[in-house]
Amino acid sequence: MAVKTEALATDAEQGQCFEGNLGWLLYRAHWALAGEMTNALAPLGLSGRGYHVLRAALDGEHTQKELADMVGLDKTTMVVTIDELERDGLAERQPSPTDRRARVISVTRAGKRKLTEANAVKEQVQADVLESLPASQRKALLGALTDLVEGRLSESTECPGLRRREPRG
Repeated sequence: MAVKTEALATDAEQGQCFEGNLGWLLYRAHWALAGEMTNALAPLGLSGRGYHVLRAALDGEHTQKELADMVGLDKTTMVVTIDELERDGLAERQPSPTDRRARVISVTRAGKRKLTEANAVKEQVQADVLESLPASQRKALLGALTDLVEGRLSESTECPGLRRREPRG
C-alpha cells in the first residue's frame, strides 16, 4: 500500500511540475482521448486515422497529399491508411481530373455508412469526456481550442528534429 501511495504522490508532483504548460497539457489530453477513441472505434473495424481520413475525404475532392496534410499523416502512413480503407471497401482512389499523377480519394457508400456509425461513436466518447467539466467550461474549451487551431496554431512550423505523429483517435 505504501508503494501505491508513493506512486500517487509522484504522479501528483509530476502534474504540478507541468501545471500551466500548454504543450504538455494538450499532449496528455490528446493521447488519453486518442486511446479512448481507438478502443471505441475498434468494434467497427476502423482505426482513428482511418476515421479522420474518411471524414476529411467526405468534404470534397482531395488528393492523398492534401488529405495527409489535413489529417496530419506522413506520406507513408497515408498510403497504408488508404490501402486499408480500399481493402475494406470504404474508400477509392480515382485519377485526379487536374493532375494525372495524383489520386483523389472518394468515400464509398459503405464508407459513408461506416462514417455515420463512427461519428456516433466519436460523439459519445466526446460527450463522456466533456461531461467531466461544467457545461460552461465544455463550450469554452471547445471554442478556445477551435480559435487556436483556426488562428494562431493554424500553420505548422517547420522544425528539424520534431517528428509529427499521426492522430490515433
